[in-house]
Amino acid sequence: MNQYFTVEKNVELESGQKIENVRIAYRDTGPESGAKVVWVCHALTGDANVFEWWSGLFGCGQLFDPKEYRVISANILGSCYGSTGPQDYDCPNEFPSITIRDIVRFHKILADELGVERISILIGGSIGGQQALEWACIESDRIEQLILIATNAVHSSFGRGFNEVQRLALKADSTFGLVNGGKAGLKAARSMAMISYRSYQDFQLRQKDVDSELESFKAVTYLNYLGEKFVERFHPNAYFILTKAMDSHNVARDRGGIEEVLGRITCKTLVIGVDTDLLFPIEEQQLIANCIPNAEFGVIKSIHGHDAFLIEYEQLNFLIHEYLFNGFKKFKPTTLKKRTNVK
Repeated sequence: MNQYFTVEKNVELESGQKIENVRIAYRDTGPESGAKVVWVCHALTGDANVFEWWSGLFGCGQLFDPKEYRVISANILGSCYGSTGPQDYDCPNEFPSITIRDIVRFHKILADELGVERISILIGGSIGGQQALEWACIESDRIEQLILIATNAVHSSFGRGFNEVQRLALKADSTFGLVNGGKAGLKAARSMAMISYRSYQDFQLRQKDVDSELESFKAVTYLNYLGEKFVERFHPNAYFILTKAMDSHNVARDRGGIEEVLGRITCKTLVIGVDTDLLFPIEEQQLIANCIPNAEFGVIKSIHGHDAFLIEYEQLNFLIHEYLFNGFKKFKPTTLKKRTNVK
């Protein structure tokens, strides 16, 4: 079950707007003292229950067993799974814009509240990886080991474009912003997103039609089904807010160049990419691994695209286990071609 903490003071967001009485939903599972802390940053539409959505890594008998580790995960600001978000406002459109840095600020506040002085392992994938990387840029000395999966140091123009067409779909729904409104727009937006989360090969293999089919194509049925299921569990304005937060991600903003910023991260780091990732192409993870001094790099080979970090548990477990316990040396970032003048 979720636990809750309310930040009663006014907190100034990166935009200059202020927000108060923020409720943070989180789960703190495992030994009460003495265990290593594993802090999980969840992806765009995830929640604090990491044992459900990342069950191939977290759970009894898994790599991160709550009998051995203290596992903490917080539902992010702006979401709709217990933490304060647009759904808590009489007019959902009045919820302020937030950034990845704002989200991380509340992670830090919660960590202080829970008395977590050191995080043994900070892990996240996709927008969760963006949060973990931002946190490492802010206070690297708090983190012993950083694991970044299918993520980037700055959200790409391609990714921002994909997020914008989803928001256009939301805004095209005349009920968007009204209480219980925006569902048709959310269905369309999520269906668009699913294309970017998978790959050409994945669709060709799993949604292949018989030659005689004229209308009821599997890909069409698949996307409609996923869109309808998503509408049942997520809030349109939360989706709008969190895609904009993803767009804001840039560790170099007001800090210098990317190489300089990442070069100041001192914690040991494992960066993992997916070879068929359309949304976060593997070059983005290579850049991170090449710039962080104590980084190692690994690759998940999969037809599933970006979503492979939620599917390919055998490879993910192997890479993380090798890194944590066997002196992982799969790929030395220093052998990558240096990229210069990255801003």
